[in-house]
Amino acid sequence: MMGIDSNLKVGVVGTGFIGPAHVEALRRLGIEVVAVSGSSPQRVMEKAAAMRVATVYDSVEAMVADPSIQVIHITSPNCYHYPQAKAALLAGKHVICEKPLAMNARESAELVALAERTGLVNAVNFNIRFYPLIHQARAMVQSGQLGQVYLVHGVYLQDWLLLPTDWNWRLEPGLGGELRAIGDIGSHWLDLTSFITGLEVEAVCADFSTFIKERQKPTTPIDTFGGKLQTAVETIEQPIHTEDCASVLLHYKGGARGVFTVSQLSAGRKNRLFLEVNGADSSLAWDGERPNELWIGHRDRPNELLLKDPSLLVPEAAQYASYPGGHSEGFPDTFKQLYSAVYRYIAAGSQRGAPDFPTFADGHKGLVIGEAILKSAKEARWVEI
Repeated sequence: MMGIDSNLKVGVVGTGFIGPAHVEALRRLGIEVVAVSGSSPQRVMEKAAAMRVATVYDSVEAMVADPSIQVIHITSPNCYHYPQAKAALLAGKHVICEKPLAMNARESAELVALAERTGLVNAVNFNIRFYPLIHQARAMVQSGQLGQVYLVHGVYLQDWLLLPTDWNWRLEPGLGGELRAIGDIGSHWLDLTSFITGLEVEAVCADFSTFIKERQKPTTPIDTFGGKLQTAVETIEQPIHTEDCASVLLHYKGGARGVFTVSQLSAGRKNRLFLEVNGADSSLAWDGERPNELWIGHRDRPNELLLKDPSLLVPEAAQYASYPGGHSEGFPDTFKQLYSAVYRYIAAGSQRGAPDFPTFADGHKGLVIGEAILKSAKEARWVEI
């Protein structure tokens, strides 16, 4: 297997909740993060010092102009993804971007075309694909162990926006987009289930709910997931126009059916991504809060619980397990494994085959489905993709 070029230099845009996760994962791979940038000069200076990153840029334009940087990671609010990714590609940088890739499918289609034209490596941070048991589940479905897939269902539930005093930039459509719960966490569920099953969504029927119509917006920035840990701050009343919760029916090409619910108001659920796939012969289920377990269901013999152990996994899954059985791997490890795949691909140069990670094309597909879901919710009808 091709190794990683440790001489590559990386710049990271954004220093909120997810930016430091990128930095940590890159360092675990021996890749040097040489610079960060952010929208608040004081805040980015503080975060850079905490992460021990020496160089701070006051703009993305200045960062991408730095000839010593070959790769840009974009972890800024959603509204900046398209212009920042475009600027990085035009400057000749490889790009790893948080989802959503853009604010709409028109922008994401442009980025897909630009990435293809430049030949630069591009990835979208659908990191949850990189739990070892997700690859095991994919191998089982693709090899026919479940038989014909009948039903795909599940949830993605969180509680970090349960209270009217909870606030984050994702609540503002101008920063996060018209989709909130679907765009933020539903996009992960859709990508993950399509990755496992290989099925393509062909039609959707969605129902949205906004239970908290007005929230208290702090007059000063606060950290994502800060919640009750935040100190008291002055607030203003802000109307809310994006969904707290959503349920979506899915029709897949080939006849399979699906349904999932997402919520950011489910008390006690911190980050529960649950999925189940029911086939003609067997079933499987995976819970992101217990990521080292894969449930395998049968009708004619006892059910199974497969624990993450690389000696028991198919090679396609075992390659993403860094530790032996009995040694749990979690959320930070998915970033490491995703970037390992991306940076191996960069190092391969002219020897590259098909990417073994989510690309801008996957990010674009997610936005196309998301826009259909939004249209369905607004018009209360089925919408074809």
